[in-house]
Amino acid sequence: RCHFLARGGSAHACRHLGDLHVEPAVGRGLLKRPGLTPRPKVQHASKQIAADKQYKGIIDCVVRIPKEQGVLSFWRGNLANVIRYFPTQALNFAFKDKYKQVFLGGVDKHTQFWRYFAGNLASGGAAGATSLCFVYPLDFARTRLAADVGKAGADREFSGLGDCLVKITKSDGLRGLYQGFNVSVQGIIIYRAAYFGIYDTAKGMLPDPRNTHIVISWMIAQTVTAVAGVVSYPFDTVRRRMMMQSGRKGADIMYSGTIDCWRKIARDEGGKAFFKGAWSNVLRGMGGAFVLVLYDEFKKVI
Repeated sequence: RCHFLARGGSAHACRHLGDLHVEPAVGRGLLKRPGLTPRPKVQHASKQIAADKQYKGIIDCVVRIPKEQGVLSFWRGNLANVIRYFPTQALNFAFKDKYKQVFLGGVDKHTQFWRYFAGNLASGGAAGATSLCFVYPLDFARTRLAADVGKAGADREFSGLGDCLVKITKSDGLRGLYQGFNVSVQGIIIYRAAYFGIYDTAKGMLPDPRNTHIVISWMIAQTVTAVAGVVSYPFDTVRRRMMMQSGRKGADIMYSGTIDCWRKIARDEGGKAFFKGAWSNVLRGMGGAFVLVLYDEFKKVI
């Protein structure tokens, strides 16, 4: 979930967790990722683009990137994205199933609906937060590479994934690779709680959840994914702003912390800035909806 179009300044207890089951998540990830690779680049907001040259919208962005940076720039940072994607999704689904055993053990969904609903939300949120701890540096590198504009190598800050990780580590230490983690984990808890929690609850309350028609499942998943993406998007905006200033020094640092970032965006750009690029994120959510449905189908046959 990226947001190329956000605007900004120009300155640059669980005993059940032992036996995780990841095969369905990995298989599902293989089918989703290839077709979506260019889109994260389209959505990114670059702190390195001067205010008078920033993109006016998705169409303007898609037209200008090939002209200014070359067609391959659509895929810049995608190696980190691919490497990150499979363990992220495998861990998300595996942890979610295990957390459900913890939060929903002995809960009757018909007589204890609100506890059932809360348990699903908690399972999804906890799974997202746990997974993020492992893969955040790759997500960080993906963001920095995608926003590292310039057509020639000399115009760019990083030559590739390894160079990005090494330079940030040398500049800021390991802590630099977790820049923006606090707001990221807040956002991912909200997103995954809605993404998994609402979907699992809605599916679980159907008369025959295991034999629900795939079209019905997809409609539920599509609605859930769109809602989850929009609700959590402001956190995504802030986390990417924080990521983009990692490695900067002195006057180049725009935000002193997460709270300062929230405050300055609201004050200088208005509330709409938190949702800049959200539409492209909703479009990507169509793939996320397919993921939920496909995971359910995998579970039926294993």
